[in-house]
Amino acid sequence: MASVKLTDVKKVYDNNVTAVHDFNLEIADKEFVVFVGPSGCGKSTTLRMIAGLEDISGGTVEIDGTVVNDLQPKDRDIAMVFQNYALYPHMTVYDNIAFSLRLKHMPEDEIYEKVTNAAEVLGITQYLTRKPRALSGGQRQRVAIGRAMVRNSKVFLMDEPLSNLDAKLRNQMRAEIILLRQKLNTTFIYVTHDQTEAMTLGDRIVIMRDGIVEQVGTPTEVFEMPHNIFVAEFIGAPKMNMIETTLEEEDGKYYVRPFGAKIEVTGEKSEELKKKKVGNRKVVLGVRPEHIVLADGPSQGAIPCKLEVNEMMGSELHLHVYTEDETRLIVRIPTIGLGLEQRKEMVYGKQLYITFEGKVMHFFDPETRKNLIYG
Repeated sequence: MASVKLTDVKKVYDNNVTAVHDFNLEIADKEFVVFVGPSGCGKSTTLRMIAGLEDISGGTVEIDGTVVNDLQPKDRDIAMVFQNYALYPHMTVYDNIAFSLRLKHMPEDEIYEKVTNAAEVLGITQYLTRKPRALSGGQRQRVAIGRAMVRNSKVFLMDEPLSNLDAKLRNQMRAEIILLRQKLNTTFIYVTHDQTEAMTLGDRIVIMRDGIVEQVGTPTEVFEMPHNIFVAEFIGAPKMNMIETTLEEEDGKYYVRPFGAKIEVTGEKSEELKKKKVGNRKVVLGVRPEHIVLADGPSQGAIPCKLEVNEMMGSELHLHVYTEDETRLIVRIPTIGLGLEQRKEMVYGKQLYITFEGKVMHFFDPETRKNLIYG
């Protein structure tokens, strides 16, 4: 178990393309940190620099207080699980898991104990005599995790380990990784492009774009207090609705006027705007689909729109609507609050009215794209 510290870490390739810019992060002992972002954002490159599989162009990586920039991967006391499993096809599951232990010349009885214990934790005991080709994708991933487990390394690195699995298996393996973390009680650094994985697994999330860290925080912090439009849209599914409008101060209160409606800003958001002395100005208004509700009809705070697409998701409907000026919005409506007749009426072209509470809105600067309260 160990802490990990990255100070001004960067990666510049031979063609002067910078993949990672001045990455700074301290990861506490036994913390589970997730690097998340779109493809090409530098998250896997950063993980590989921690592992020693990529040279570091600048800055330092410390593991347990020791600078490891010049250490070989085998000397960093890390274990890594890859996206493609990286199993030896000619070896049995038992021999794949035992391979690194035999390289260390560990006694065979100790190897047997470690391998069988790992197999029992991962539920793969019955597959120990099989070859990888006889296993499913989920079973192969368990073998890859088992191979890393038996090393008892200080830091556990996982590079998109679930991306090759189908949706059902991904959900199952996510739960198993959470249980594994509780059993191993070690430091985890996990890379994914899937924000659902990031939100469910991480103690903290590092959101990256184009080699730059956009925000670091707990799942709650990045969801409820996004620093900028990129983070706000990336975290949450469906993504946050963005509406260009105006923020107005009137008699000590704040209002927004999306699509001609007048909606008062309330709660903590109103108090924060007052503290920061935000005046009348243009803003990009952010509202999550789950925070929009159907209004009974025309009113001061209701926005008229028409239904374009109705996605039935089981426990909720995802309504794609367009306003009178052709702006597209997404609305999440729980099906438990809708009768069967109401659901049948949700068809293309249906006239709807939507609104949202003033306490759940986000306000972004149209130019800097930063959150006016949290940015």
